Amino acid sequence: MAQIAVNGEERELTGTIRLSELLDSLALPLRLIAVEVNGNVIKRTEWETTEIGDGDRLEVVHFVGGG
Repeated sequence: MAQIAVNGEERELTGTIRLSELLDSLALPLRLIAVEVNGNVIKRTEWETTEIGDGDRLEVVHFVGGG
């Protein structure tokens, strides 16, 4: 089992997973989010190739429009 944190919330994974798969499971509007893994902002073009595993810490920011 792999332990990760998403926005400070601990989660368990069965092993490594691609960032894109993890984001799909969170059911967020993907075009409106930014993702940081272990302090590094991950470009959208790298979501498919970025692997998430034990000990990783993610921050997912959801942008909301308004005025």
